[in-house]
Amino acid sequence: MPEVIFNGPEGRLEGRYQQGKTPDAPLALILHSDPQASGDMNDRITYTLYQTFVALGFSVLRFNFRGVGRSQGIYDAGVGELSDAASALDWLQMMNKDAKVCWIGGYGFGAWIGMQLLMRRPEISGFISVAPPANSKDFMFLAPCPASGLIIHGGADEGIPEPSVAALADKLSGQRNVTISYKLFPHANHAFDNHLKDLSMSVINYVRESRAKKHHKSKKAVKKAD
Repeated sequence: MPEVIFNGPEGRLEGRYQQGKTPDAPLALILHSDPQASGDMNDRITYTLYQTFVALGFSVLRFNFRGVGRSQGIYDAGVGELSDAASALDWLQMMNKDAKVCWIGGYGFGAWIGMQLLMRRPEISGFISVAPPANSKDFMFLAPCPASGLIIHGGADEGIPEPSVAALADKLSGQRNVTISYKLFPHANHAFDNHLKDLSMSVINYVRESRAKKHHKSKKAVKKAD
């Protein structure tokens, strides 16, 4: 997990990066939870998502938003943090010019930022959103949602009521050309205590299944062209 420093809109941003084993390894950018609630790139869920995508063979970057850890700048209520995420994705793509697939994963505040970045960057082909703050943040920008993804939530989340997240997943599922999967852990709290291994396995299964389906569709398209 090499430490990396790269340029962001307000100065340097601190991250951890793991290079995939192949030149065209897919990319994953992982975004951490609310900086104003002590969220950083080393929180357990962000770290779990990072390690999960590493295990899947991705080139993976997680980083601290502005004002967190050694990242420069100050908290900007999501506006500047979205710019930080865009800069992080630029850096990740610069380091992996042969990559053809890109995913984004986020936890809490990071899930909200990640889904905004999804709307702005068409190269992102899939997402993982853990505990998106559907009760306190506006997700109306997902109209329509441009990519399929997995939403994960805990039924015992003390800050984000499960019905609000279920309603978000249901709304997105009604849109054309995307498939939204919703995984509920009924007894998990916001930190997913005692559920991190299960969370990781859910992500692994979802990503593998999603990539297998896309591979199958591309093979069918080639056959039709022939």
